[in-house]
Amino acid sequence: MAQIRIRNTNERIEGEDEVKAFLDSQEVVYEHWDANKLPVALREKFILSDEEKAEIISTYEAEIKDLAARRGYEIWDVISLSDVTPNIEELLKKFEQVHTHTEDEIRAIVSGKGIFIIKSEELGYFDVELEPGDVISVPENTNHFFTLMDNREIVAVRLFIEKDGWVAYNIDDPDFIKG
Repeated sequence: MAQIRIRNTNERIEGEDEVKAFLDSQEVVYEHWDANKLPVALREKFILSDEEKAEIISTYEAEIKDLAARRGYEIWDVISLSDVTPNIEELLKKFEQVHTHTEDEIRAIVSGKGIFIIKSEELGYFDVELEPGDVISVPENTNHFFTLMDNREIVAVRLFIEKDGWVAYNIDDPDFIKG
C-alpha cells in the first residue's frame, strides 16, 4: 500500500483511505490493483523477456482496458528497471530531473518499489512510496519525477495518451531539495 511523506514536515500518511484522500486533494489519481494476480514466477523477476512483458499485460488486461476507457489512454507497455538494467545510472539521472508533461503520467506497479516526488502548491514536495498493486497518475503540468527506492527494482505498466509517449519538459525548481 502506498505511503506519503511530506518533505517539509516529514509527516507520514499511511492507510489506504488516508493515502487516497490526500492524493485526491492533490488531484493525483490513486487506485489499487490485485498484486496477487501476477503469476508467482514474475513477482520478483526484474529482467523480463518480451513474452513475460506480454504476460503481465495479459494478466492485467481488464484493469488496463478499464483505466484506458475512463482516462483516454491509447497505448501501454511494461518497464522493468534494476541494477542489471543497461545504463541504469544514466536512466535514473534522466528520471530524477524535476519535469512536467502535457499529459498525465501513470504507473501501475506490479513488482518491486518506486517513488514519485510530486510538487503541491500548498505543501511543497511530497513523496509517494509505491509497491505492487499501487496505481498512480500524476496530473499533467505538475512538477514531479520518478525514481527507484532503496531496493532499486521495479516492474510497472505505463499508459499513454499520446502514441509517442510522454515528453518531459525539465524544470529548474529552486523549491526542490534532493533528499
